[in-house]
Amino acid sequence: MITVVANLKGGSGKSSLVFNLGLWLQTKGQPVAAYDLDPQRTLLDIAEVRRDESYTPPLQVHGYVNDLAKHLQQHPGEVLIDVGASNLEAAKAALAVADRIVVPVPPSQPDVWATQRFLRLIQEAAPPGHAPEVIVFVNRADTNRSTKRESDDTEAALRELASVTVLPNRLCQRTVYRYSMSEGLSIMELAPKGKAAREFEEFAYALYPALKGVGKKRRTRKRIS
Repeated sequence: MITVVANLKGGSGKSSLVFNLGLWLQTKGQPVAAYDLDPQRTLLDIAEVRRDESYTPPLQVHGYVNDLAKHLQQHPGEVLIDVGASNLEAAKAALAVADRIVVPVPPSQPDVWATQRFLRLIQEAAPPGHAPEVIVFVNRADTNRSTKRESDDTEAALRELASVTVLPNRLCQRTVYRYSMSEGLSIMELAPKGKAAREFEEFAYALYPALKGVGKKRRTRKRIS
């Protein structure tokens, strides 16, 4: 399955999501290939940190390719694509081949507006007869109960959008995600018993329900050279 993680706005948490999903899928025995088509190259940088630290398993991440559809044919397993609107050509190429598109939406009205515009771009990029599933969810939700109203309002606004699936599973704004990216470790590896890990696993199972009960947790270790 080709899953594109995309958003018109930067700072939505796309690269962190792809990185953690890719490593989570591998713990379930799924072969994974990831693509970083965003000029910022954040996903490639995180994967490089993981490789430099010799953590296993590594996450295979490809950069920009000219013929994306042809290049994807070499991957028999799950494909995750991180792309933003800053490279519109790459974004349209990714959207055109996607089986589904996952849109992380931070809790704010401007992000909802950006999501509405992004849905129009998805419609324009889709080839005739191809309608990928579009999944949206609230990302970087506030953890403070007294200020969570904006997250609730954002989710309510997303439910008003046509032709999208709204996941009730939210990922919260937690510092462990920043540490995860700087250390080259998934949140499941960095803090397996933490709130973020529990939230993320529930979210991942919502995206891949067929994997429930598949695979065993394993500790990350460094390769011995």
